[in-house]
Amino acid sequence: MEVQAVYRFARMSAFKVREVTREIQGMYASQALQHLTFVPRKAAVLVRKTLASAVANAENNNSADAAELVIKEAVVGEGPTLRRFKSRARGSASRIRKRTSHIKIILSDEIAVKVNKERDESKRASRQGRPVAERKGAATAVAAAPAKKAKAAAAPVVAEDATTEDSAS
Repeated sequence: MEVQAVYRFARMSAFKVREVTREIQGMYASQALQHLTFVPRKAAVLVRKTLASAVANAENNNSADAAELVIKEAVVGEGPTLRRFKSRARGSASRIRKRTSHIKIILSDEIAVKVNKERDESKRASRQGRPVAERKGAATAVAAAPAKKAKAAAAPVVAEDATTEDSAS
């Protein structure tokens, strides 16, 4: 069963709202609501309201269990653009575009949640304090720094060998 909620003519650019909806796609609805509570963006508030409406639709209209609902799609389309003019120097004018968007969230209880194991492993590694060189995608400059230290440590050893040979002769 699929349930949807649509927030039309939201007074925010679709580009800004899409950044938030990408984060919650594929999550459980209850988990996404908690996640959006702590996202410090206006778009998160708009998406959270739409998601809460979709969950309420599922509970009231289809008597679905809110704990089993998964976000199947979170789509943001562009709405109409309000055009305003701002007067500029020398009698000219520039256009101000006040963009709107349509937020559509589709919930389903028939699909399983996909877990991104690579992302979870990298997060755990960063929390555990593994060295940067061991983490996935480490920068080559950072990995090159220990090699310089190894060369510097090897230089005195060569000098000691040379002195022992001279004293032995």
